[in-house]
Amino acid sequence: MTELKRVIGTGTILALSIGSVIGTGIFLGPAIGAGIAGNASIIAWILLSLVGLYIAACFGELVAMFPKAGGVYEFGKQTYGRFSSFIIGWVAWLVGNITTVVLIVAGVEYLLPGKYAVLKIIISIVFLFVLNLIALLGMKESSFMVMTFSIISVLVVLGVLLPGFFSINTDNYTPFFSGGITPIFVTLFFIAESFFGWEAATYLAEETKNPEKVIPKALILSTVIVALMGVLLAVTMLGVIKWDTLAQSAAPLRDFSQIVFKNLGVTNLNRVMDIISLGVYLTLLGSASGNIITMPRLLLALARDKLFLKQFTAIHPKFFTPHKAITFQFFACLIILFIGFGTYKTLLSLLVPLGLIMYATVLLSIPLLRFKKPDLKREFKVPFGKIGPVLVVLFFIAMVVMWAITQQDSMRILGLGGSLVMIGIPLYLLIELYNDPEMITEVNDVLAYLTLFTERINLPRSVQKEIFSLMGDIRGKFVLEFGCGVGTLTSQLARSVGPTGIVYATSFSKNHLKITKKRTTRKYWDSQETLFADVRYIHDLEHTSRVHPNVGRVDVAVSVGTIGYLQEVEKVLKEINELMPQTGRIVFVDYGEFFHMIPNVDWLSSNKKIERVFRNCGFSVQVERKKGLFWNYIFIYGMKFGEDVPFI
Repeated sequence: MTELKRVIGTGTILALSIGSVIGTGIFLGPAIGAGIAGNASIIAWILLSLVGLYIAACFGELVAMFPKAGGVYEFGKQTYGRFSSFIIGWVAWLVGNITTVVLIVAGVEYLLPGKYAVLKIIISIVFLFVLNLIALLGMKESSFMVMTFSIISVLVVLGVLLPGFFSINTDNYTPFFSGGITPIFVTLFFIAESFFGWEAATYLAEETKNPEKVIPKALILSTVIVALMGVLLAVTMLGVIKWDTLAQSAAPLRDFSQIVFKNLGVTNLNRVMDIISLGVYLTLLGSASGNIITMPRLLLALARDKLFLKQFTAIHPKFFTPHKAITFQFFACLIILFIGFGTYKTLLSLLVPLGLIMYATVLLSIPLLRFKKPDLKREFKVPFGKIGPVLVVLFFIAMVVMWAITQQDSMRILGLGGSLVMIGIPLYLLIELYNDPEMITEVNDVLAYLTLFTERINLPRSVQKEIFSLMGDIRGKFVLEFGCGVGTLTSQLARSVGPTGIVYATSFSKNHLKITKKRTTRKYWDSQETLFADVRYIHDLEHTSRVHPNVGRVDVAVSVGTIGYLQEVEKVLKEINELMPQTGRIVFVDYGEFFHMIPNVDWLSSNKKIERVFRNCGFSVQVERKKGLFWNYIFIYGMKFGEDVPFI
C-alpha cells in the first residue's frame, strides 16, 4: 500500500506554521479591539502573544511524543480514548474548515470591499479549486506554495510597519484605560483567531524529516514572528489613527497604509493601496492554504483507525497525497463557503469557541500524559507542564464568559456551535456501526421492532420478487439465508423450498431471530398446509466474520443488507463456497449510496471490485445497481464456478 513520504524540511514547516498561525485578526483585529477596549486593546495583544507562545510549546511537546499524521486527534487518542478522540478530531475538522472560510471571506472582502457578491464567490471558488489542486499534486508543489505565501505575508506586514513608525503620534495613546478589565477579555476573544493554527504543522509529522525536533522549533519560532507582527501592528495603527476612528474602519490596514504613505509624500496612493490589498488577500489565502494542505491528513488518520470512511486512507500512487480526502474537503469547504459567505463576525464568533474547545483538550492532555505515561520519551518538554495548561484553559473560560455576558446573540451562536459538535455523536455511531461487530448486534437488537414496521420501505415487494426470480427454482433445495433480518424473506423461502428442503436462517441479533421465528410459525399455521421447509434458526455472535458451523451443505445462499457489515468478507464467502456443490447459486443484495449521498463501504464502491472479491472466493457473479427511493440496491448474483468466466 502506498504510504506518505518524509519529504518536508525545516524551511517548509516553518513557512507553513507562519502561514497557518496568521489569522484574519492580524489585519482586522486592531480595529475590532479598538472598538471594544480602545488603546487598552494593546494589552490584549501582548497577553494573547504570551499565551500563544505557551500553547505552541505545548503542541511541541505533544508532536515530539507522537509524530503522526493525526495531530490533535492522535494526541486525544493517546490521552482520552476512542470516542473522545473522535469528537476532538471532529471538532478540529470543523475548526479547520470554518477557519478556511473565514480567511477566504475576509481576504476577498479586503480585495473587493463593498458589493460584487457574485464576483467574490467566483473568485473564492476558483482559488479554493487551485489550492486543493496544488495540495493534490504533492508536497513539492505545496511546499513552494506555502513558502511563497509566507514570504508575501512577512513582506506585506513589514512593508506597512516600517514606514508606519514615522507617523506615530503618541497623543493618540491617551486615554489608555477606559473600561476596566472586561473589555480586554472581550477583545482577547475576538482576536484569538489571530493565532489559531498551531495544529496545522502537526498533521504533517509523518511527512517531515526529524519531526520530533523540527516541528516544535518551527511552532515556537513562527508564533514569535506572528506575535511580533500582531503586537507591532496594533501599536502602530493605534499610534497613527485615533482609537475611535480606527474602530469604524472596515479595512483597517488599508486605511492605516493610506495615511502612512500619504505622510511620506507618495503620489499614486490608489495603486499602492491596491498592491497592499492584494498582499493582504494573498496572505490570508496563504493561511487558508495551510489548512487545505494539512486537514486531509486528519481525515486520513481518522480513517486509518476506522473512525471515518475507509476510502480516505487512500494515498495517490504518483503524488503520495491523500487524494480522496482532499477531494472530499474541497466540496465540504464549498458548502461552508456558500452558507457563511459575507458574515465574517458571525463566523468568527462561531469559530473561536470551537477552537478554544479543541485547544483546551489538547492542552489538558499535557498534564494527563505526564501522569499516565511519565516514562514516555519527550524530545521537547514544555515548562510548568502540570499546572500551566490548566491555567491557560481557565484563561480560555474567562474569555468566553466575558464575551457571552457582553455580546448580544452570544447564546444562540454558542448553541449553534454546540449543535455542530453534537452532530459528531450520531456520526460516530454510524461509523462504529460499520466497523464494530458488537455495536452492529446491539443496535440491531434495539431497533428490531422498528425494522419490522419499516420493512416495506427497506425491502419493497418489487425487490423481493427480483430476489426470488434470480434464485430460480429452489423446490427441495437447502437454502442459507445469511442474515435473515426480521424474517421478511424467511417464510417465503420456507414455502418455496417445501417440506423436502431446509432453510438455515442465521443472524447476529436475538431479537431478529425471535421475530423471524414467530412470523414464520404464524404463517405456517395460518396457511393450513404442511408444505413449509424445515427452518433452522441459528444465532451467531460471530456472524460478521464466519458461517456458523451448524450450517450444513447448501444449494443456494441468499443475503439482504448484510455483506456491507462483514468484517472478513472473503473468509465468509469461501466458507459458503465450501458448503456448496458446483454451480450452487448465490443472490446477495445490499444497500448503496444511503440517501444518495453517503458513500458505500470501499469494496462495494465499484462493480469490478465486487466481481473480483467474489471471483477470488470461487463465484462467478453479475452485479447490477438499481435505484430506490432513499438508496440504491446492489444485486450480486451468480454461481459457484471453478473457472474464471463471467456469469451470464
